[in-house]
Amino acid sequence: MNLPNRLTIARICIVPVFLVVMLAPDEIGLHYLWALILFVIASYTDHLDGKIARKNNQVTNFGKFMDPLADKILVMTALICFVQLGLADTWVVILILAREFIVTGIRLVAAESGQVIAANRWGKAKTVSQIIAISAVLAFQFILELVDRGSIPAFTLGGADGAFALTWIGSFLVLISAVFAVISGVVYLMQNIQLIDTTK
Repeated sequence: MNLPNRLTIARICIVPVFLVVMLAPDEIGLHYLWALILFVIASYTDHLDGKIARKNNQVTNFGKFMDPLADKILVMTALICFVQLGLADTWVVILILAREFIVTGIRLVAAESGQVIAANRWGKAKTVSQIIAISAVLAFQFILELVDRGSIPAFTLGGADGAFALTWIGSFLVLISAVFAVISGVVYLMQNIQLIDTTK
């Protein structure tokens, strides 16, 4: 297995650790900071594996299929945790989840016919928007966590209004990522509509 594919596998392996950190706040101090660090590291491997694969001519069908799948596992784990913790609207996450299931279904149909659908520019824009949104939410919650612990005076955020603003901005960024998800999903569907044969 080449290095890019190892990085993809490593990204998947980070997910359960990220999940434990996100959902065990009482056992792990400053858990949003640790979750942010893990998420950034995992996201960077996504950039790194693609760059190495293209530079060293190590692009494989495994990488084309597993790389976007690893992204989905990481992002959806984070978003489901957000719903559990009240940091994202359920309907927004369901919308993103639906898109991911549809696109994954298209990829599986393509795989059966020997085709591998690589990520397009809309898919990449969707991924970037999700990484930014999730990172921002984690960073904002880390700041609010510091305020709760008394490490940062509440007045530096403008009191309750500042805390509300950070939470609102995070939710808005997640919503924007959902818009990109829907657009990219429609593009994938239109580009690969020929794979869906309703007569079979």
